[in-house]
Order: sequence, then C-alpha cells, then structure tokens
Amino acid sequence: MTRVAGEVIRALAALAQEHRLAAFRLLVQAGPDGMAAGSLADGVGVAASSMSFHLAQLSHAGLVTQRRQGRSLIYSADYAAMGELMAYLTENCCRGMACTPATTCSPVSVCDERNVA
Repeated sequence: MTRVAGEVIRALAALAQEHRLAAFRLLVQAGPDGMAAGSLADGVGVAASSMSFHLAQLSHAGLVTQRRQGRSLIYSADYAAMGELMAYLTENCCRGMACTPATTCSPVSVCDERNVA
C-alpha cells in the first residue's frame, strides 16, 4: 500500500462514523473561521468528552486543524486535505475523458429560513 493510499484509508475510516461525519460537515459549513469544540458538540448532539475523542480522530486523519483562541480550541476543516481526498477518489473518473453533464455535481443551495413554512 502506498503512503497516499494509507492516508486516504485513514481519512475515509475517520469519516465512516456518524458523529465524526456530522462534525466534519459542520466544520465545512463553518468555513475557515471554524467552530469551538463545545459548539460542535452541541451541533452534533454529543457530550463534550465524546466530541473531543471524535475531533482527535479527525485530526489524526488530517481532516481538521485546531488553534487556540483565548481559552477555546477552534477546529476548522482542512480544505486542502479534503480537496486532495476528493481528487484521489475521482482522479480516474470517466476513464480520463471529460465527464458528461450527468456526472457533474452542483453545490447544494442554502435554504433561506424565512421562506420555509
């Protein structure tokens, strides 16, 4: 197994757990400013100690970064790592030929809460 394949397997394994996947998705939505661990725990609906464990797994997999801001630890998605993971998974897409429109993805639109019944 190559080093790159090992990194990909580690990242996918980290994301193959419900709470870690939810936390990572929240971090992606939060953008480069990231989120405090406590806010992530609340958003995912788990105890702070559980979130700490999950964030350590995501960090070990290279998917998140952390920084200290005052007394809080702020976590951010590592967009470069996410891009590398996506590139690895799709590098041979469509046998190297341009993908047809049916195989392209559009970003999910954000729902405006004021227009939701």
